[in-house]
Amino acid sequence: MTLTSTPSQQWEEQLWKAVSAGDEQAATRAVFGAIEDGMGADGVLIDLIAAVQRKVGLEWAANRLTVAQEHAATAINERAIAALSHQYAGHTATERGRIAVACVDGEWHGLPARLLSEVLKLRGWQVDYLGAQVPPAHLITHIHQTGPALVALSSSIPTRLPTAHATITAIQATGTPVLVGGAAFGPHGQYARLLGADAWAPDARGAADRLEQGQLPLPAAAHQPIDDLPHLADQEYTMVARTRTRLVRTVMGTLQDRFPAMRDYSDDQRERTGEDIAHIVDFLATALYLGDPELFTDFIVWTAGILTARNVPAHSLIPALAILGKELKDFPRATTTLHQAAGRLTEAGSVTAPDTRKTV
Repeated sequence: MTLTSTPSQQWEEQLWKAVSAGDEQAATRAVFGAIEDGMGADGVLIDLIAAVQRKVGLEWAANRLTVAQEHAATAINERAIAALSHQYAGHTATERGRIAVACVDGEWHGLPARLLSEVLKLRGWQVDYLGAQVPPAHLITHIHQTGPALVALSSSIPTRLPTAHATITAIQATGTPVLVGGAAFGPHGQYARLLGADAWAPDARGAADRLEQGQLPLPAAAHQPIDDLPHLADQEYTMVARTRTRLVRTVMGTLQDRFPAMRDYSDDQRERTGEDIAHIVDFLATALYLGDPELFTDFIVWTAGILTARNVPAHSLIPALAILGKELKDFPRATTTLHQAAGRLTEAGSVTAPDTRKTV
């Protein structure tokens, strides 16, 4: 039996070839060709462009796209969205209300929020798309000036969730409900609920459908983050976040003794290693903030896969976790989280993990 691809899959293949080759004109032709083929603008945004963008991320993770190629592909997708938006500007006959769409401060992945903005426009909403990395103070000023019925807040990076929590609280203090979305909030929206958001949607279509059905959430009562997450009273998150620079420096220095080859690293290699360690500390702090060790474990396993795809020995993560365990030996939640992650790496990669709750 010969399997044939559907028209949707064929257009996805065409768009993928275009963005991976850096061909903006071919990408635009694929987008409008799909519309002419009956996908509709809504479907092209969600089922075509978003699907291809997910593949861009997966191919980067597998080291089949360079950072430059990933950025170029994302930029082409963004320009395809802009062309589509221009084509359909003014085509909606109704105006349901005003919605502000923004990314959490520090979140530079603006494409998911842009996709949501365009889908909402197609559904008849007046949308203020504020873009990536919106500082909370600027967002609150915008709310006071424009009075949106809802703020849609996007984040793809879990380490921005503490900032998202404070932002959600600040928005709700204006009497405005908050709908959140993006990979950072968990595949089932578990962190959206934990952080007190009024609503969560898994994707742009889910958000637009919910609002179109009249399911506009009511704003939650004003609250303080510490009230939502009583485990923060132990100050472990605060201490790890405040000592981030020292922790990264200590791990870098001690790893050189464990891996003498690091002494011969180029400046670029040393910088990338420092960035990896900083991400580890940031994810540890976020896991402590959320009270969810599994978030950190999943990140460490994912990082091991990224390193392996780039021919970097993933077993170097084990001593890094052990060094952190030594530095944070007085913090039980942190050391338990580090030990759990090291154990998962041992199971997944057949490497010997020292007990991160002991000195190294």
